[in-house]
Amino acid sequence: MARQDQVLLLEPQHELKFQGVVRITIWLRVPYGQFVLSILRITMCPGPFSDVVNTTLKLANPTDRNVCFKVKTTAPRRYCVRPNSGVIDAGTSINVSVMLQPFDYDPNEKSKHKFMVQSMLAPPEMTDMEGVWKEAKPEELMDSKLRCVFELPAENEKTHHDMDANKMMSSNLLKSESSTLSMKSMSSTLDDGEVKKIMEECKRLQMEAQRLREENKQIREDDGLRMRKSNVMSSQHSSHSMVKEEGLSLRTVALIVLFFVVGVIIGKLVL
Repeated sequence: MARQDQVLLLEPQHELKFQGVVRITIWLRVPYGQFVLSILRITMCPGPFSDVVNTTLKLANPTDRNVCFKVKTTAPRRYCVRPNSGVIDAGTSINVSVMLQPFDYDPNEKSKHKFMVQSMLAPPEMTDMEGVWKEAKPEELMDSKLRCVFELPAENEKTHHDMDANKMMSSNLLKSESSTLSMKSMSSTLDDGEVKKIMEECKRLQMEAQRLREENKQIREDDGLRMRKSNVMSSQHSSHSMVKEEGLSLRTVALIVLFFVVGVIIGKLVL
């Protein structure tokens, strides 16, 4: 039995076009007084497809039933498809993003990559989409095929990019030159008296900073001397108390010996 015709409307219908890009990276460095400023950056790609290229595939469902779909490709490692499957409600549409991954483009190599959009009418009560696809009969499936086309940037577009870059470079050069001249003119307007005042103010600030450093140093030394004195006094007090305790202990021992001797003598006299 022949397959049904595709009920989904595809846009585009037959070809997925991937437009290459051209990027140039140029750093323009301009002297600005004693500094060097980087005022312009243009990015340059080594190849037209050295970056991700995105295109969109629109799927529309004009029927009064929900439609299941899948997007397949002959080169799955070269493309990223989001979403690659799902359900399109009746009377609605969905945009599928197809991203071509970076690769080294060879103009002599023809693209043989193809995409296929497979679809089928969704059952009235669908809970498991994978199960529906596995149980689907061949005559229930519908498909449409698209081929991939790689388009290079047009020569006039490259020229346009180069002209824009040259315009940006020249305008930025003019701006930098004018700003440099304005800085020079500003410095020339300062007379010797103002320069002398600025120098004196800088010298005064340096002397003030030196004085503050010396005061901070003196405070630290005073704190250290105070700490040392307190340590010496505490050590003297502890030694004095130890001497007192030793004197008391010697007196106690002497009294005990004296009492013992007197007791012995009295005992002998009594006997």
